[in-house]
Amino acid sequence: MSIAIVIIFLTAIGALLLGLLARRGRDMSLEEWSVGGRSFGTVLVFILLAGEFYTTFSFLGASGFTYGKGGAAYYILAYLTLNQVAGYWILPGIWRAARRERLVSQAHFFVRQYDSPGLGVLVAAVGLIALLFYFVLQLKGLGIIVGIASYGAIPPSVSVWVGAAIITAYVMVSGVRGAVWVAVIKDVLILTVVVFLGIYLPLHYFGGYGALFSAVEQAKPGFTILPPKGNGVVWFQTTVFVNAVGGYMWPHMFAAIFTAKDARIARRNAVVMPLYSLMLLFVIFVGFTALLRVPGLSGDDVDLSLLTLTVQTFNPWFIGVIGAAGLLTALVPGSTILTAAATMLANDVYRGVIRRDLTEASVNRLARAMVPLVTLVGVFFALKGGTTIVGLLLMGYNFIVQFLPAAAFSLRARNPVTRQGAFAGILAGTVSLTALTLTGATPVDLLPFLPAALQDVNAGLTALLINLAATGIVSLVTQPRPVLAASES
Repeated sequence: MSIAIVIIFLTAIGALLLGLLARRGRDMSLEEWSVGGRSFGTVLVFILLAGEFYTTFSFLGASGFTYGKGGAAYYILAYLTLNQVAGYWILPGIWRAARRERLVSQAHFFVRQYDSPGLGVLVAAVGLIALLFYFVLQLKGLGIIVGIASYGAIPPSVSVWVGAAIITAYVMVSGVRGAVWVAVIKDVLILTVVVFLGIYLPLHYFGGYGALFSAVEQAKPGFTILPPKGNGVVWFQTTVFVNAVGGYMWPHMFAAIFTAKDARIARRNAVVMPLYSLMLLFVIFVGFTALLRVPGLSGDDVDLSLLTLTVQTFNPWFIGVIGAAGLLTALVPGSTILTAAATMLANDVYRGVIRRDLTEASVNRLARAMVPLVTLVGVFFALKGGTTIVGLLLMGYNFIVQFLPAAAFSLRARNPVTRQGAFAGILAGTVSLTALTLTGATPVDLLPFLPAALQDVNAGLTALLINLAATGIVSLVTQPRPVLAASES
C-alpha cells in the first residue's frame, strides 16, 4: 500500500473522529446543531468562514481555471477581496436580526423580515439549488484529489462515496460544531501546502516568477492578460461585481454568521479575510507552472493540473499530505452546506408549508434525518460528471446573488420593498437566469441596439437587473395604502 494512501486514510479517520467528538458536553438542540448556540468568538468564526470560502475550488478550481483561461483567473483575487467590503456593511445587520428573532437559517431570515412563509419557501428552494452546485463542486474535487493522490488506487467514485459518508456521519451527530473542529486542521494544512507549492514549483522549474511569466508569454502570447473577447474586461468586471456583492448570500454563509456571539465579530473577520485571500495568488502561480510542465489538458481535465504536476514532482509521502489537505477542503464546506440545506428543508419547507405546528425538537430530528437525503442527491450529480469546478461555482453565485436586493433593503429602518416585491424579484431573477443559461442568450441578443461588448456580460448581472426592476415595480404597486381617519372619509 502506498504511503500516500495511508496518509489520506488516516486524515479521513481523524476528520471523522474530530467531527464526532465536537458534540461532547453539548445538548444538540436545533439552535446548537445548526448555528452553534450563537456562541462562537472571532477565531472560530474566522476558521468557519475560511473553511467555507477556501474550498476545493481554491485547491483545484483556481489552478485549473488559470491553466485553461490564463489572465481571467485574476477575477478570483478581486472578488474575494471586494466581497469582504460588502460583508463589512451588511453582516452586522443580518446578525442582529438573527439574534433578535432566534433565526436558524437563511430562509428563516426572509420569513421574519417580510412576515412571509411563502417567501421563505422560495428562498429555500433557490438556496437549495445553489447549494447543490456548491456541494457537487466539493464532491467532484474530493474524487479528483483522492484519485490522483492515491496514484489511481482509489477510484474517484469510491472517494466520493467515502467522503460523503464521513461528512454525513459527523454532521448528523455534531452539526456546525463538527465542521469548525475539522476546519481548524484544514486551514493550517491547506495554507502551508498552497504557499509551499506556489513558491517551490515556479522556483524549481523556472528559477523565479519573472522567468515563469516570460516562459508563459513566449509559449502563449497574451495568455497572462485578459483576452479581447469572451473572458475579457466586460466579463471580468461583471463577474467580479456579481461574486463580490453576492458572496455572503450563500445559505451556509448566513448560518456561519449566525454562530457569532456579537455583531463586531463579523466586521473583524471582514477586515482580516482579504489577507487570507492572498493564498490564492500562489495557486495561480501553480496553474501557470502546470500549463508549461503538463501541457495538453482540456475540458474538465484542466482541474487535474495542480495534482498532475505535483505527482510528477514530489515523493509519494508528500503527495499524501497534499491529498490530505485537499480532502479536508472538501469535507469542511461540504459539512456546512449539508447543515444549512437540511435545516432549510426541515424548518422552512416542511414546517413552513406542511406542518406549521411542528415543535423545534421535531424540526431538529427531521433536519438530521434530511442530511443523508441531501448527500445522496449531491453524490448522484457528482458522479454524473460534466462542468468544471469553476463553472459550478459561477453558476451557484449567479443564483444566490438574486437574494441581495430583498436582503439588503430589509435591513433599512423603512423598507421600501414589500413581501410581494421581494418574492417577484427573486422569482424573476432566478427564472431569467435559468432561461439565459439554457439558451445562451446575452443582453445584445435581447436588445440588438446595445454595444457588442455587452455580449460578454455575466448572466447573473443581467438577471439581477431584471430582479431589481421586478422588485421595484411590484413593491410600488403593492405598497399599503394609508388608512384615512373617520373625519376625512
